[in-house]
Amino acid sequence: MRVKPRLRLYRTGFIAIFCALCFIVANEGSAQSANQAQLAREQAPSPFPPTVPPSGVEGGNVVAAPGDADLGEQQILKRVEGYQPFTISAGAPFYWTSNVALTRNNEQSDFVVAPAAAAFYEPRITSNLYGLIDVREQLFYYDRFTDFDFGSFDVEAGLRYLVPQWHNLLLRVEYDYNRLTKKNSFSAFFQNHGFIVNAEVPFTLSRAQQLSLGVDANISAAAEESGQAPPPAQTISARRNDYEVYLAYSAILTRSFFINAVGRIVVRQYWQGDRKDVNEILALTANYRVNKFLTASAVSTFGLNQSNHSVFDYQVANVGGAVAFVVKF
Repeated sequence: MRVKPRLRLYRTGFIAIFCALCFIVANEGSAQSANQAQLAREQAPSPFPPTVPPSGVEGGNVVAAPGDADLGEQQILKRVEGYQPFTISAGAPFYWTSNVALTRNNEQSDFVVAPAAAAFYEPRITSNLYGLIDVREQLFYYDRFTDFDFGSFDVEAGLRYLVPQWHNLLLRVEYDYNRLTKKNSFSAFFQNHGFIVNAEVPFTLSRAQQLSLGVDANISAAAEESGQAPPPAQTISARRNDYEVYLAYSAILTRSFFINAVGRIVVRQYWQGDRKDVNEILALTANYRVNKFLTASAVSTFGLNQSNHSVFDYQVANVGGAVAFVVKF
């Protein structure tokens, strides 16, 4: 049977619209996956113990440490000789999460194991200036919802400067390359180039207690999401800038036992559309140092997200433990 030209045109138009809708849905799913992975990584318990005295002090000055993911755990104490610029770390938090997909409705819980390894080189350039180069890899494995499994690879380079005359103000400038990878693969579904600027002021309450107040900005200079159309059609809906203020408290209760609490408020400004989120995070840890290399921790984080698009509102709680192995030389 011969198809009329007008009917053929209708069929062709329908197929084109259907393909376009499938492409849009695929893109939105990929973008949401990248955004969910970023948020899950940032709100998960830290794989490494926070820095507390005396390990946070080298040469009398504060330096970078694996606990920097939580921020606010820097210390200024008496001079310690024998500065060691290299740190090798391996850690594994394991925790129950109340909201796997970080959704407003139909929350699903799961158990997560997130092993991580990192290498840090922190050369002392002057008495108050330190460099930083580090490489980190963390893998997230979900028990039931294995489709959410992903990896996070980071390379950072930057400088840290201590200003003793300004209440021991610590200034930090870094470049961070982050690559989110597919399950059991180094194939990336999201890549981001960010610049981080941070300022932190410590307040010593006693020899064993300290408060730290800080602000930072994490600006995305460029981002790429895989599995989408090439530029200029490509959209980067997971790309964003973060602006944060935080307050941290640390206390040494015994020679081997110490606790940390960090409260953070983060404004997340997305590059695509007019989406803006306000994220509130509370992280609590109780740490027991088995020896100078090994630390065991009870870890928890609680997050609340409020967006100008209510569909992105969510709450999440992560509760569990962690073990970490750290060597400095």
